[in-house]
Amino acid sequence: MKATVKVENLKIYAFHGCMEEEKAIGGDYIVNICATCSVGKKAFGDEIGGTVDYVDLARIAKREMSIRSKLLEAVVNRIISSCFNEISVLDQISVTVSKLSPPINADVDSVSVTIDKKRGDN
Repeated sequence: MKATVKVENLKIYAFHGCMEEEKAIGGDYIVNICATCSVGKKAFGDEIGGTVDYVDLARIAKREMSIRSKLLEAVVNRIISSCFNEISVLDQISVTVSKLSPPINADVDSVSVTIDKKRGDN
């Protein structure tokens, strides 16, 4: 049986972007993670080791968001790679990182990058 574990609207202050101002000032980001795993007796027996722990997802996202990158694609890829490396029961994951109030010449709330990956995909 498949289970989906989500971390929704994790708010993080970080310093990503190509502009020097973003490096110095930083900005607000929202991270959304949707992780899928196979669950069985352990999870239904109330053992956290039988499923994806949302605490681990949030911890990994916060850690990887603290490493500055120019591109959101690089940040999302790091989050995904770390989740697969650290969470053995993880089968599939989708991660979206949104930059709120981006410094572009347009009236926009946010910009986002989403990457979906299955374990074993290159």
